[in-house]
Amino acid sequence: MIWLTWRQHRKQLVYLALGLAALAALMVPTGLSMHDTFQDSGLADCLDALGTDVLLSGQVDTCDALRRQFTDEFNSLTMVAILFMVLPLLVGLFFGAPLVAREVEHGTHRLVWTQGITRRRWALTKLGLLGGLTLPLAVVYALGVTWWFAPVAANGTGRLAYGFFDVQGIVPVAYTLFALALGTFAGTATRRVLPAMAVTLGGFAAVRLGIETLLRPHYMPPEELSYSTTGGQWLNPAADSWIYESGVRNADGELVSSGLIGCPPHDPLCLDRGGVEPGSSNWQLYQPGDRFWTFQFIETGIFLGLTALLCYLAVRRIRQIA
Repeated sequence: MIWLTWRQHRKQLVYLALGLAALAALMVPTGLSMHDTFQDSGLADCLDALGTDVLLSGQVDTCDALRRQFTDEFNSLTMVAILFMVLPLLVGLFFGAPLVAREVEHGTHRLVWTQGITRRRWALTKLGLLGGLTLPLAVVYALGVTWWFAPVAANGTGRLAYGFFDVQGIVPVAYTLFALALGTFAGTATRRVLPAMAVTLGGFAAVRLGIETLLRPHYMPPEELSYSTTGGQWLNPAADSWIYESGVRNADGELVSSGLIGCPPHDPLCLDRGGVEPGSSNWQLYQPGDRFWTFQFIETGIFLGLTALLCYLAVRRIRQIA
């Protein structure tokens, strides 16, 4: 059974490996260039000197010029993040969706089931083999993308930001396994390859967006920060904070501006130009950057739980196929 499953899906696995090799051919030279520039320009040392405190002791960001220079040079490469976010879905579309649907659509499942192979063994072998082969490839992909994105995330964007959190750490591995399980379940439900791919595409997008926008911001209660508009302090870009909302609150605590203001001490004219009154304070609602791995483990657990549920449901549905 294992040999048969390998024979059926070896081309797909070879294509996946070749795709990852082509991706590596893009990532390695560009990643080395970004890491070298990040170090040689002095940006890495400058950000390290800023530390990880949420507020800077002085208003001026001493790394601002270096950060802008790095962004201008490599900003176009950040669009590659879209490709990285799509890769787990491709596993669900081209591995998961045809796994059962193609067998049922062509009727080849009947031959296996009449050779003394139980449906449960057939399903678990196919899922286990493909999942076992996909897992190490997904781990390599996740490690490679995390390394590639490290300078961009450190340059004031933050690892918790949308689009950056999703392609770093361990969550890409969970997304990949979830996509594979979703495609398999969709195949058992539709029993046709193209409808299964359509269900996988829509389901993956809906679950990912739903968890990203509705659940992720509430994994842990956000923190609030208030500081004087004339205290000579400013937000630290090296803190990796995920800022939900920010602005200026007046003395009564009302939000009067959506933009932050920084004025020298005892300079009422600066406050007048900013449209706020004395006694106001800058305010932000945020998730600290040091919660990155906590959020990673929470979201990975959610998707692994969904993966296990979908695999269970897929095996149950296979037992109902005529």
